[in-house]
Amino acid sequence: MNYQIIIETKVDKETRKIPKSDMQKIDQTIFTLGNNPRPKGCLKLTDKEGYRIRVGNYRILYKIDDKSKIVIIYRIKRKSETTYK
Repeated sequence: MNYQIIIETKVDKETRKIPKSDMQKIDQTIFTLGNNPRPKGCLKLTDKEGYRIRVGNYRILYKIDDKSKIVIIYRIKRKSETTYK
């Protein structure tokens, strides 16, 4: 049950500001989403389509297409007052 992981281009820009130690943890989490796109600790978003998973102070926002077996990462943001706006 492997899913293909697609990372949108704006995520690349967002990740340039993230320290390498945090980025390693984020990369590991993204890699595991390929095997299990709904791991323990992920939450379904209520006002937007998709899910989020916490990695330290960062949040990975993603969508799942079960028919095509694709996980689309569309945001990686540091948790703050304006993270989900």
